[in-house]
Amino acid sequence: MRSLSIFLITLFLSLSTPKVEAASNFGYFGFEPDIITNYIATSNKKLGYVRVTVELMIKDMGNLEVVEHHSPLLRDAIVEIISKEQEEHVKSLTGREEIRKRCSERVKELLKEETGQEIVHDVLFTKYLYY
Repeated sequence: MRSLSIFLITLFLSLSTPKVEAASNFGYFGFEPDIITNYIATSNKKLGYVRVTVELMIKDMGNLEVVEHHSPLLRDAIVEIISKEQEEHVKSLTGREEIRKRCSERVKELLKEETGQEIVHDVLFTKYLYY
């Protein structure tokens, strides 16, 4: 009877213990140099620009060379998105987050088209300066 209760306790503990997943292989790829581009300024007297440090969160570091190979395409997509933004959008926190999300979606879409794989998990802006 005692061995049956020990068996049941062991079984219960093994079923209730959360499973530990394998260590993630996430990594980061940073664009060098920073991305600098103009945005649409509201006044014609000055030219506005934004400087962004962009890091790509990669799902598997084995794909780092693929991301490096396609970095000119990805950089161009990010510059295109930012350069079409209005000044108010570039300078607001909510606008900045919307721009980041659009960049993330576009980068994922481009890499999916080029490689057939979902390589990038997210796009991060680690520095965001505007003038």
